[in-house]
Amino acid sequence: MNSLQRIKNVIAGEPVDRTPNLDIFMIRAVHHLGIPLSKYYLDYRVLCEVNMAALRDFELDVVQAISDPYREACDIGLEVEFPYDQMPMHRSLVIREPEDLAKVKFPVQNFGPRMTDRLEGVRAMREQVGDEVAVMGWVEGAFAEAADLRGMTEIMKDVYKRPDWLKELLEKCAEVEIAFASAQIDAGAHMIGLGDAAASLISPRMYREFALPYQQRIFEAVKAKGAIPRLHICGKTSHIHKEMAQSGAEIIDVDWMNDLQRAKEEMEGLVICGNLDPVTVFLQGTPEDVYQGVLANAKAGGSRWISAGGCEIPDETPIENLKAQSQALRDLGARA
Repeated sequence: MNSLQRIKNVIAGEPVDRTPNLDIFMIRAVHHLGIPLSKYYLDYRVLCEVNMAALRDFELDVVQAISDPYREACDIGLEVEFPYDQMPMHRSLVIREPEDLAKVKFPVQNFGPRMTDRLEGVRAMREQVGDEVAVMGWVEGAFAEAADLRGMTEIMKDVYKRPDWLKELLEKCAEVEIAFASAQIDAGAHMIGLGDAAASLISPRMYREFALPYQQRIFEAVKAKGAIPRLHICGKTSHIHKEMAQSGAEIIDVDWMNDLQRAKEEMEGLVICGNLDPVTVFLQGTPEDVYQGVLANAKAGGSRWISAGGCEIPDETPIENLKAQSQALRDLGARA
């Protein structure tokens, strides 16, 4: 059974030879090859090279076009600096005042250089793995994208002060994400991850009004093109699990500070992905900690569970710990 089939079988509730591994790798995988981060962010060939090495050395079931949250924002007009071997940093906001919205061009075709670079990365990875391994494209959720363009503090004020205006901004962001997701599927993505971390900071009522409708529209478009939708919201999300279950995602990531069994119960029928603590278990723990953590996750997650860290695997995580995860999944073996 190949990696892509494992994932599809878990979603369909069919047997697998072993549970898939969908860890999210970025900085750890880049430094695994001794490559500076700026090249990873800016050159799809490096993105592809890094993912192929992670696939091989960390025994994953996915190659992934995720890199940083600024692909769409850069092409919309956000000024971002890419230090040689550090995280990117935005230098200004695109929408400082509400009236700025009318001046902004939101690309739904003829994408700019950073979105086009991701498309090339997806295409290059699909050429290498075919249908043996899942190729995961990536988009930002509309709420997270709005926060990138406007600033998190201002977006939270907008929720109260100008909700109708905020929905206009969210609508434009969603249109970009639908177009970008569709283009990545056309380029070869089997799966689209949607990152909406900012949505963890709002109440269930706000989530239903300002995040959920746009996630649903994006995922409807993803499924209409035959790809797998995956929702990733970092942080404490237990207060919105029931809402997340309505997003249309077929795989939902659960971060480490949430109870995995409770998440499974609240998202009944969906595939739960997670949720080992990336820092205290993967980075700071021992191989035995990781091994036992995987076994505990398997027990809590049941048959519709996929293994992963709660969020990105940290830089400098010992390779022995990553191998312990793979060993645990092999030892767990076939699952019905």
